[in-house]
Amino acid sequence: MIEHHVLSSGDSQLDLRVALADSGPTSSNVLLLLHGLPRAVGMGRLAAGLLPQMAENLANESGWRVATATLSGVGSSTGTFSASRWLADLTCVVGAVAPSEGRLALAGFGFGGALALRHGVTDDRVRAIATLATPAHLDRWAGSPDDLYHSVIAAGVVADPAELEPAGVLYDGVLGIDPLGAIADFAPRRLIIIHGSDDADVPASDARDLLSSADGRAEIRFINGAGHQLRADPRMVATLLGWLDRQR
Repeated sequence: MIEHHVLSSGDSQLDLRVALADSGPTSSNVLLLLHGLPRAVGMGRLAAGLLPQMAENLANESGWRVATATLSGVGSSTGTFSASRWLADLTCVVGAVAPSEGRLALAGFGFGGALALRHGVTDDRVRAIATLATPAHLDRWAGSPDDLYHSVIAAGVVADPAELEPAGVLYDGVLGIDPLGAIADFAPRRLIIIHGSDDADVPASDARDLLSSADGRAEIRFINGAGHQLRADPRMVATLLGWLDRQR
């Protein structure tokens, strides 16, 4: 069963889905799934398309409540992307789903994993984070300021071009998320780094760099032969379920 909510975050209206187990008692624990920043043409509307189904499957298998939200400019959510806007969106979503009792865990794909780490540093309610194909070096991942600016426009995460930050400001905001610094500060809370061994977009060495920055205080799992798109890989789902089960 999936509940549907709409949250206000600044001038944006965010789409939030919360999946509950179809049968049996539901745990007080909550997992929040976060999409990444789409870079391909037109992907802004589709970037989080598989996450509600994944949330429902994870809820049924784990007993956790599993939430997923689309941040500003993605899916049916209104607004325009910036790193600061997405951090504010994430704060709003966490406030809506964080349990009064039980554990709150975040699992972020790509840039969403970096965003989860940055938020988690300042939010003691977040007890665990899973990064999935998350870049450690955002300067390499983003390319030049102009590259990032034009890819954001092409992806369609811009409601109004007048709202989009200038290229340099947009770029500096993304780099300021600093996943290497954030993971160092988040440890020793529970961490798992999941990465495809054949990821052509974010090299597997980024996963190792995240682990090193956490001073080894994280689990790391490589999905053999997997590329960047881990959402459809059942081995990733099984790995994530095992990690959740160890937190009961």
